[in-house]
Amino acid sequence: MSGPAVGGDRAVVGVAHPADRTGHLPWPRGSGGTAVSLPTVAETLILTNDVYRAMVDRALTETPNEACGLFTGAPGGLWVDGYHPMTNAADPDEAWKLYLLDGQEMLDVEAAADADGRAVLGVMHSHTHTEAYPSPTDVADASRFDPFGAWVFVIVSLQHPNPVLRAYRILDGEITEVLVEVERG
Repeated sequence: MSGPAVGGDRAVVGVAHPADRTGHLPWPRGSGGTAVSLPTVAETLILTNDVYRAMVDRALTETPNEACGLFTGAPGGLWVDGYHPMTNAADPDEAWKLYLLDGQEMLDVEAAADADGRAVLGVMHSHTHTEAYPSPTDVADASRFDPFGAWVFVIVSLQHPNPVLRAYRILDGEITEVLVEVERG
């Protein structure tokens, strides 16, 4: 495999206040005030080379099923130095098109991360036949399992001969691409 295939041709957008994108904040009620607009800064998820390779390798080895796992790093950051491959607990007849994190494995990863002073930053899964972009099922799952948009969703697409890895935040059904960098090493 040549160098990391990351990013894509979609525009990266900043995250504005979810209730109102005009600069008017919904509070304080009755104040009639307008908020000061702050510049939006695109987020960047930074993966160590080992994490990047582990995610892509997991996607390749789990084919024809979707691969999945959690990734970890320092709390409050987006520097990822841990990848925790997990069992795709989806029905075997459905695992080629969707993933389901194993509940006990998820608790084990979260407990280990907490014990090490780390945080679960997001979930990785693969798309075996489609692009690295959240499907309607991915968006619905994000709304149910990450209603505050705290996690980053990494998707590794195997649609083409060279895997493509991209990342997103999903909040209230809105998909925002997160830039991805892979550290050399």
